[in-house]
Amino acid sequence: MDGHTYKVTRTDQEWQERLTPEQYYIMRQHGTERPGSCALLHEKRQGVFSCAGCDTPLFGATLKFESGTGWPSFNDPLPGAVASTVDRSHGMVRTEVHCATCGSHLGHVFPDGPPPTGLRYCINGIALTFEPSAE
Repeated sequence: MDGHTYKVTRTDQEWQERLTPEQYYIMRQHGTERPGSCALLHEKRQGVFSCAGCDTPLFGATLKFESGTGWPSFNDPLPGAVASTVDRSHGMVRTEVHCATCGSHLGHVFPDGPPPTGLRYCINGIALTFEPSAE
């Protein structure tokens, strides 16, 4: 994806076998899901959001907020869970967010989020799985 070697690596065929076609498009080809199309946008329970590509925990539910954008949004990832690169596609400069363990594209981070970080991690819900906390 970006020349970096990740802890979890798979061949292109293995990624295609593990992920749905939509997940593959988003996570391995840097696509974007339609806004409002993922059920995880509306997930309100406590728990952990993990990478659909390698199961690495990425975001705690306590850091999720409603941004009105149509994608799950978070204040901050779990420590060491994500990495970022400069994305110059679509005629603009953005900060791409990807899984630090497998390199899968997750979304982008913007400096327009609420306190305390002021960041909005705008994440494709299809790139995530959710495990609710035991009640």
